[in-house]
Amino acid sequence: MTFDAQRPHQAFDAAELHGDIDALQTLLADDFKSIGEQGYVLDKTQWIGKFAEFSYSVLDSSDVQVSCYDRAAIVRCVQNTRSTWRGQDMALTVRVSQTWIEQDERWQLAGIQFSSLPQT
Repeated sequence: MTFDAQRPHQAFDAAELHGDIDALQTLLADDFKSIGEQGYVLDKTQWIGKFAEFSYSVLDSSDVQVSCYDRAAIVRCVQNTRSTWRGQDMALTVRVSQTWIEQDERWQLAGIQFSSLPQT
């Protein structure tokens, strides 16, 4: 299977922006882990569960770079986001690293890590 990094990356961004739980269930590997910009680790259930109290109003990815391997790919980008968590508005600029893996004839996100960047 050939990896077109833009398709799953864009699908993930869209699912996140719209809080599409069904799409996220499919896109995230069962052993998915997220490492937040303050070091917190969330598993798949916790990541999807955050949408009970969290929503994006803006999620823009730029400076997308891709490194492809046999059955894996690393997608790196910068994200500018505006969101609401527990009624509090937030704006973040973060560098993101996504680890995509091929299994069961589809590409899934196995891990994502965020690092804060200064607000511009």
